[in-house]
Amino acid sequence: MKGQQQSIQGILSIAALICMAIGWFNVFSPEINHLLSGKVFYILIGASFFIQAPLLTNKNFMYAMYAAAGACVLGAFLPADSKLSALKTIGLLAGVILSISNRRQ
Repeated sequence: MKGQQQSIQGILSIAALICMAIGWFNVFSPEINHLLSGKVFYILIGASFFIQAPLLTNKNFMYAMYAAAGACVLGAFLPADSKLSALKTIGLLAGVILSISNRRQ
């Protein structure tokens, strides 16, 4: 089960990186690029964090990772001009920091 979760998380992470790269290189129309790099990317990363959360050894990190996942997904659905749209970036940074911190243990 743990190996399957890690595989799914890896696939989601790679798909998110592809979405981000498409946005950077402007492969499609501006609307599609924004959708992929500004919305789908954060939804996929949030899903990846959600799957990773139960795998974390520290339970406090687990709950924080769920919060980071929620922030990514919620922030992706907020309008870009909203002051709360930074929530998705905060969630992304928190999730990355939690992932790195968990690996050092």
